[in-house]
Amino acid sequence: MSLLRSSLLVGTAGLLSRPLGFLRDVLIAAALGAGPAADAFVIASRLPDLVRKVLNEGGLNAGFVPPYTRVQAERGPEAAARFAGEALSGLALLLLAILAIAELAAGAVVLTLASGYAEKPETLKLASDCLRLLLPFVLGAGLAALLGALLNAERRFAMAALAPLSVNLVALGAMLVLWRRPELPRESVALWLSAAIAASGFVQLAVLAAALAFRPAPLALVRPRLSPEIKRLIAIGLPAFAISASGPLIFLAALQIASFTPAAVSWLYYAERVASLPVSFVGAAVSAVVLPTMAAQLSAGDHTAFVGAQNRALEAAALLSFPAAAALAILAEPIARVLFERGAFTGDDTRGTAAALAGLAAGMPFAMAARIFSQAFFAQDRIRTALLAAAAGIVVAILAALALRGPLGVLGIGLGASAGLAAQAVALGIVLRATGGWRPDARLWRRIAGAAAATAIMSAALSALGRLGDRPDGSAAGAASLALFCLAGFALYAAAAWLLRAVTAEDLAALRARS
Repeated sequence: MSLLRSSLLVGTAGLLSRPLGFLRDVLIAAALGAGPAADAFVIASRLPDLVRKVLNEGGLNAGFVPPYTRVQAERGPEAAARFAGEALSGLALLLLAILAIAELAAGAVVLTLASGYAEKPETLKLASDCLRLLLPFVLGAGLAALLGALLNAERRFAMAALAPLSVNLVALGAMLVLWRRPELPRESVALWLSAAIAASGFVQLAVLAAALAFRPAPLALVRPRLSPEIKRLIAIGLPAFAISASGPLIFLAALQIASFTPAAVSWLYYAERVASLPVSFVGAAVSAVVLPTMAAQLSAGDHTAFVGAQNRALEAAALLSFPAAAALAILAEPIARVLFERGAFTGDDTRGTAAALAGLAAGMPFAMAARIFSQAFFAQDRIRTALLAAAAGIVVAILAALALRGPLGVLGIGLGASAGLAAQAVALGIVLRATGGWRPDARLWRRIAGAAAATAIMSAALSALGRLGDRPDGSAAGAASLALFCLAGFALYAAAAWLLRAVTAEDLAALRARS
C-alpha cells in the first residue's frame, strides 16, 4: 500500500472517532456547562487525556518501531516477538508503579496542573476524586498503545487505527446513560464519567490483544530484563514520548495559566477538542505510517527517499491545516454555538470558547509541521535535539500566554499556546535543514504557496458569507446552516487548490497506488 494511501487510511480511522468524541463533548457541555464541576473534570481528565492523545497518535511508535524493525531484520521474528513481550511486561510494571504513586498524590497532581485551585477547596477535592477514578485508564491505554505500535511495525495499520474508537464508544455510552438521569448533581455526573473513561482503556486493550492473538510468532508476557534492545527502547522511548507529548504539554501549560480565571479552563478544553481534529488526523497518520517508512528508508541507506517522505508529508499537512485553521478562526463563534450552547452551556461560554478556539487555530499548521519534523529525529535516533526544541516550545508558550492573558484574556492564552507550537516547529526545521536532514524541494514550496493562496480565497468568501447571512444557532437549522458554510468553503478551497496546482492528478492517482 502506498505511503499516501496508508496515511489516509490511518488518518480516516482517527477521523471516524471524532464525531463520537464531539457528541460526547456536546453531552458533557450540556450536562456540566462551564462551572466548577466542569472545571474539576477537565483538569482531572487532562493527564489521562494527554496519555490517550499521545499514545493514540503514535507516541510509542517512535521508541518501539525502529528497534523492533532492527531486531526482526537481524535476528528473525521469534527474537522480535520476545523483544515485544519483554517491552510489554516492563511497561506494565512501570505503569503500575506510576499509578500507585499518582493515586496517593492525586491532590498534588491536580495542583501541579492547576495551581489556581489551591483557593477553591471544593473544586480541588472533586478534581482529585475524578483523577483517582481516571488513572487506571493510563494502564489500559498504555499497554494497548504498545500493541498498536507492534501492529504498525508489521504494517497492519487498520486495526491499530480503529481500536481507539472503543474509548469514545464507551464514554459516549456512559454519557447517554447519564443524560437520562437529569436529577444527578453535576459532581456525580463527573465522577461516573471518570469511571467509565477508565474502563474504556481496558476495552481498547482487549480489542488489540484479540487482533494479535493469531500472529505467526506468538506474543507472550515474559519476565522483563534489561537487554540491549530494552535499554535502547528506554533510552529512545521515554524522550520520544515526551517529545510526542509536547503539543498536549503546551496546552497543559495554557490550562495552568487559565486556572486563575473562572470558567477559562472549560472554555479552553472545549476549544481544544475542536482544534485538535485536523492535528490528530495528520498526527496519527504521520506517526503510524510515515515513521516506519522513514526508518526503513534509513536502514536501506536511501537518504533521498527519506527526505522526500518528509516533504510529501509536509505538503499534505499544509493542504489540510491551512484551510482548517482559517475556517476555525473565522467560524469560531458559530462552531462553538452549534456544538455546545445548550443546557448548562450559556452564551457567555460560547463567546469564551470561540475566543480560545481562534487563538488555538493559529498554531495548527505549526503543530502538524512539528509532528513531521519530529519523526525525522526519531528515525535517526537524534532524540536530544528534538527534546530541547519541545522544551523551548513549552517555555515560549508559558511566557507568551502570561504576556497576552492581560490584554486579550482567553484569546491571549490560546495565542500563547500557538506561539509555543510555532517556536518548536521552527527550531526543529532549522536544525534539520542545517544538518542536512531536510531539504525542501521546489515542489514543496510550490504546493505550500498554492495551499496558502487557495486558503486566502476561501477565507475571503467565508467572511463575506458571514456578513451576509444569519448567525447559526444551536438548532437543527443552525447546524445545517453551519454545515453549508463549511461545505461551501471546502468546495471553494478544493477548486482553488486544483486550479493553483496545490493538488494534482498525480496526488489522486497516489491514493489508488499500491506498493
